[in-house]
Amino acid sequence: MGSFARVARLVVGSILVLLFVIACSSGGGGAAGGTSGATSAAASPSAGGSGGTSGSGSPGASGGASGGSGGPGASITVPAAITSAGKLVWCSDITYPPEEFYGPDGTTPMGSDIDIANEIGKRFGVPSEIDNTSFDGIIPALNAKKCDLIISGMNVTPDREKAVDFVPYLKVGQGLLVPAGNPKNIKTLDDLSGKGVAVELGTTNKEALDAENVKLQAAGKPPVDILTFAKDTDAFQQLKLGRVDAYSGDSPVCAYYQDQNKGKFEIGGTPINPIPIGIAVRKDDPELKAAVAAAVDAMYADGTMKSITDKWDLTNAVEFLK
Repeated sequence: MGSFARVARLVVGSILVLLFVIACSSGGGGAAGGTSGATSAAASPSAGGSGGTSGSGSPGASGGASGGSGGPGASITVPAAITSAGKLVWCSDITYPPEEFYGPDGTTPMGSDIDIANEIGKRFGVPSEIDNTSFDGIIPALNAKKCDLIISGMNVTPDREKAVDFVPYLKVGQGLLVPAGNPKNIKTLDDLSGKGVAVELGTTNKEALDAENVKLQAAGKPPVDILTFAKDTDAFQQLKLGRVDAYSGDSPVCAYYQDQNKGKFEIGGTPINPIPIGIAVRKDDPELKAAVAAAVDAMYADGTMKSITDKWDLTNAVEFLK
């Protein structure tokens, strides 16, 4: 019995050692293997280094952050400067509803552009910060690095493209808002001959009115009486007060003012010269431009862009690019 017992103990011991080796080699949490995405710690928005953050907040791989919340196959490489700063700063003229305006508290930016900016920041893994900037000085502010990007219903034009690069995200036309019943039968820019119109400074709407006056002068017709204002809301106020015959703005803005003042105003004619509006980025910042373009593509792919325009009743007032 003594010899048999010793042999039995040796056999049992060998089996236990073998089972232990098998268990160690098939375990799920080895130090060299790392951890799964479900258990990785979330990075703070300002996390720097070579990683950055993903759209869901987990640490990214080298080369920036991968946009986890983007559409199918979306890959967003966020510049290290953005992840290091821990925020994405946008210049926006917050006087242009429904694209950008202050909420009832007078301090919280709201609107379709603000939602788009916040969504892009979310996909970058950092919060968005809105810097209220007068439109006629908004491009100089960007190039002076007061902000990282511009989102402000800005039409993409050849002159502006000389100063900044753009990532287009929607297409809109210009509109003319007139009193209900359109008593002066204003449907085109030519119909504004000899009439007063209010418009915001620095806009393509103002440029279109200036160009129309050149045509009217060449045709021997009375020019448009153009009243300009630093804030779009002030320009619209002139129409409300009856001081002008029309207000000129982008078609989504005209539709918003009409909706907010039911029965008092209507849109004269159809949208004029629809062109893209874009997010402006400095020409020396190609990485940021590529990241924004990837985020916009993802927002189109997963339906977020349409959801935002639906929320602000803009879907019938804009044209989608994709």
